[in-house]
Amino acid sequence: MEITAQMIKELREKTGAGIMDCKGALKDTGGDVDKAITELRKKGLAAAEKKAGRATSEGLIHAYIHAGGRIGVLIEVNCETDFVSRTPEFEEFVHNLAMHVAAAEPRYVSKDDVTEEDLEREREIFAEQARATGKPENVIEKIVDGKMSKFYSQVCMLEQPFIKDPDKTVGTLVKEAIASFGENMRVERFVRFKLGEDSVQEKSC
Repeated sequence: MEITAQMIKELREKTGAGIMDCKGALKDTGGDVDKAITELRKKGLAAAEKKAGRATSEGLIHAYIHAGGRIGVLIEVNCETDFVSRTPEFEEFVHNLAMHVAAAEPRYVSKDDVTEEDLEREREIFAEQARATGKPENVIEKIVDGKMSKFYSQVCMLEQPFIKDPDKTVGTLVKEAIASFGENMRVERFVRFKLGEDSVQEKSC
């Protein structure tokens, strides 16, 4: 199938990828734009994984106020260069993450930040619940593992479904941003305030 300039233009507008990358993806997928988008995302996420170890010494601290001043969020998101941190696109990215914290109420940035004490407490609660149903120990262990996965998706920011697109997690959103900006990025910490309640503060390990 012939790959036309219009097809390449359409794919670039939807993904922001380069001309040659779009052309190659369209060739690989026989001109199917939807499949080409998926192909480009896979490549972008793979590239993002390679950047994950790079230092992030720049970034932005952003404040977001919600619900008529009843909820407030301070969030720090790091990147590699001052140039990227000052772009409107990066500022919008950080703003969206702050909105997510306000709406989804995460307690931690990632699974690695959950304390051993909290993990043991949750696992014991889930195990007792399973034992109360009369399940054997080998089954209880699998039930607990399943409930822990759900626990992470409820309280860890990077594991939560993103509020603006529940089909992807915040972790996936960050990886897509890394691929798009070409720099490693990291949610360093956040503080969530709700009027009349203790604040939730989380710093990534």
